[in-house]
Amino acid sequence: MRPTDFFRTLIAFIILVLLHYTLRPLLGWRAAPDFLVIATLLVAIRVRPGVAALIGLCVGLVADSVDVHVFGAGALAMCAIGFTASWLKAVFFADDVLLNALFFFLGKWAFDVIFVLAGHRGDVGQVAIQLFVWSPLTAAVTALFGLVTLLILRPVLRASPS
Repeated sequence: MRPTDFFRTLIAFIILVLLHYTLRPLLGWRAAPDFLVIATLLVAIRVRPGVAALIGLCVGLVADSVDVHVFGAGALAMCAIGFTASWLKAVFFADDVLLNALFFFLGKWAFDVIFVLAGHRGDVGQVAIQLFVWSPLTAAVTALFGLVTLLILRPVLRASPS
């Protein structure tokens, strides 16, 4: 990654992390967008799988520091989606809107599945409702906000000419 691409990606990453901790609490939605997942996925498709896993781990640890009851579940989930997204970037790295929406949707849903199962929260009924009702809704909202983010940050994330 060239230095200009690195700084552009870093700017986008910082903006998304700030949105996660400023805009998301203001929305107060049950199915709120997860800007940390969007940030991790945007960085993951631009770096190698090991670096993406490390970035996901760090982002997950920061997110987990807010809720110590499930400490480590978010780090595990972010690490897994970061590595997987980077590894599969050849398949999903396209400028197609539907593929990007599917990429964000599946990334957020995979995060929720790993997070809920690793966090051991609730009984079987609560886990099923979370995984098959709330997680898909949250993933859809995250995919929508991810696409809006891509449209807004397109000038920043655009690759510089060689």
